[in-house]
Amino acid sequence: MTEKLTIVVPVYNEEVSLKILLPSLIKFTNENNTRLIIVNDGSTDGSDAIIEPYSRDAGFTYIRHKKNKGYGAALKAGIETADTEYVVSFDADGQHLPEDILRLQAKITGTDADMVIGSRVDNKGSETIKRFGKYIIRELSKILIQNEINDLNAGMKMMRTDLAKRYIKICPDTFAFSDVITLVFISEKNIVLEEPIQVVQRKNGKSKITMNTAFETILEIINISVLFNPLRVFLPLTFFFLVIGFGWSLKIVLEGKGVSVGGSLLIVLGILCFLIGLVAEQLSFIKKRLM
Repeated sequence: MTEKLTIVVPVYNEEVSLKILLPSLIKFTNENNTRLIIVNDGSTDGSDAIIEPYSRDAGFTYIRHKKNKGYGAALKAGIETADTEYVVSFDADGQHLPEDILRLQAKITGTDADMVIGSRVDNKGSETIKRFGKYIIRELSKILIQNEINDLNAGMKMMRTDLAKRYIKICPDTFAFSDVITLVFISEKNIVLEEPIQVVQRKNGKSKITMNTAFETILEIINISVLFNPLRVFLPLTFFFLVIGFGWSLKIVLEGKGVSVGGSLLIVLGILCFLIGLVAEQLSFIKKRLM
C-alpha cells in the first residue's frame, strides 16, 4: 500500500505528554502505513531527549528549530517537508486520538474534499473566557469570509498537501495559523468539511493559548479578509460614514446653520474608504493570481 498521508506534529515543551503520545503514534503510523514528521519548535524542556530515540524509525522525520518560531512556523516546516498526497496536523498535548485520523482520511477520500477539520464535539472543559474568545473569532470570520465552519481553530486538520504548500506562504507563524489556513482554503473556493472527533482533556502541561492569541487571530482574520475580499470590509465602512455624514449634514442644513464640517468630513471619509476598497480589490486580484 502506497503511503498517502503524513502526520505533522508541532512540539514545544510537551515533555510529559510526549512520553504517552509518541509510542501510540508510532504504533499507529506503522500499522496504517503513514509517515510522521515531528517539528521540535525550540523546546527548552526534555522533549528532544524523548523524540530522539524514535528519529531513526522508518517513515519518521525529525525537524529541530534552534529557537521557538511559533506554532504556525512549526506546521509550515512539516508541511513543506511532506511529500504525500495528504497531510494532517496533530497537536502534541495528548488531547487528540490517533484513531480519529482514520475518520478524517475516510472523509477526505470519500468526499473528494480539499480539507477536513476534526471538529471537537465536546469542548465544555475549556475555560469560559476561551470559549467566548473562540465564539467571537468564529462569528467574525463568518461575517468577513462567509463560511459554516463551527470549529475554525481545531488543531487536527487534514489537507491536500499541494494546496497546503501553496497557501501556507500567506499564513502567520503564530497560533492564528489554524484559523487562517482554513479561511484561505474557503476563500479559494476549495471544499472544506468537518468531521466530529473526540478530544481528551489535557492532563499534563499548560495550554499556550492566551487572550493575546485571540487578538492576534482577529487581526489575522481581518488581514485575510482584506486580502481575499476587501470590499466586504470597506463597503460597510463606506456605507456607515456616508449615512452618518449625510444625516449629520442634512440636519444642520435644515436648521439653517450652514454646512456641517463634521458631516462633510465623514462624507469625505466614506468616499476615501470606497476608493481604498477599489484599490485593495485590484491588489487582491493581482496577489491571488501570483499564488
